[in-house]
Amino acid sequence: MIERLRRTGLLRVAALSLAALTSAAPAQTVADSPRLQSLERAVAEVANAPTQPSLDAKIAVVQQAFEPVGEGTASYYGRELAGNRTSSGERFDPAGFTCAHRSLPLGTILRVTNLANGRSVIVRVNDRGPFTRGRILDMSLAAAREIAMVGPGHARVRLEVVHDIA
Repeated sequence: MIERLRRTGLLRVAALSLAALTSAAPAQTVADSPRLQSLERAVAEVANAPTQPSLDAKIAVVQQAFEPVGEGTASYYGRELAGNRTSSGERFDPAGFTCAHRSLPLGTILRVTNLANGRSVIVRVNDRGPFTRGRILDMSLAAAREIAMVGPGHARVRLEVVHDIA
């Protein structure tokens, strides 16, 4: 289906280009036109391009390991802290996928899974906290939305460090 639509689209582009070329000054025949030859090469490149993502892209996703580091209650901070400096020195962005953890190294990539619904999100540790007793993680608003914990304001989560295997 996609291939058919792709070829149909290419044929339309080619037809429109040919129409434009034939209305040009007749100093040169359409068949000899460098513009037509260039267009034919471009159409051939697109027609021969692979329709599936490369195998390398699939391997990059599959080759990750997740190291469990704990379970507990996570909360989130919202827009009220937007623009404040985090422990890493960057400014807090509620739309970013970041979090605060007491001891994991800054820059650590985590997969956070809401144990109530199974939804997961990938976040980067860029701050220290939470400083509320009984909490193991503070997340950005965007990350909290991703795992559906904005309504209740907190959730039981599983934390796993993401390791790339190259």
